[in-house]
Amino acid sequence: MATAAKVGANMTGVQMSPKDTKSLLEAVEQIRPDVAGNDKGAMLERIKRTEEADRIGSVPVPGSAKGMLKTTFDMALGKSPEILIDKLGERLAFERSGVRLYDAMIAKAKALGTADSDLIPVLQHIRDEEFEHMNMVREAIETLGADPTAVTPCADVAGVKAMGVLQVLTDPRTNLAQGMGALLTIELEDNAAWELLIELAEAGGHPNIAKSFHKAKDQEDDHLVKIKTLVRRDLIVQIK
Repeated sequence: MATAAKVGANMTGVQMSPKDTKSLLEAVEQIRPDVAGNDKGAMLERIKRTEEADRIGSVPVPGSAKGMLKTTFDMALGKSPEILIDKLGERLAFERSGVRLYDAMIAKAKALGTADSDLIPVLQHIRDEEFEHMNMVREAIETLGADPTAVTPCADVAGVKAMGVLQVLTDPRTNLAQGMGALLTIELEDNAAWELLIELAEAGGHPNIAKSFHKAKDQEDDHLVKIKTLVRRDLIVQIK
């Protein structure tokens, strides 16, 4: 991988200008923010906005007779099917984003001339399994009679979270080590999310869906090991 760190003309630290640093510290003592600008004021403003805000979307009412019957039956049993649907929507959005993220990482690896290494085949393998997981979740949503094209609240949040990682991977200035670090972030979350999804499916009375998700969980365990190994291997080689 390309080196993540390189010594250069970095002017962001205070050590680059001791005189200006002294002036800044003096200004901190002389200029005090008003009440609206201090930490307490910011916290009060956040509390106010949170209290006034609506929720991030909603879980749609099933559009099919099958879905309506399943939802009505589960509610009659005292269950909350909307929670499982919301988390399935989240997983679908996350896995769809995962495919795009690995596509971006593969493109970066090819652009930086690593076609002869083992990196690209590993990335392609993980990318293909993320695509399988996306379809697996889509089928589960359809089995419940819900609409896999609907953006649930958690799916909306998942899309926003993925934007940061996508920006890292598609930035032409980032190198492979930095990209792999971004992928590690999503794999850590992905791994934990499948555990929770299996538990929710079982608690919701859908053992067949939970059983099918165990394959994805096993593959995600493998993804995490592979990405952690690649990150560790290349950084240790660089530092020695």
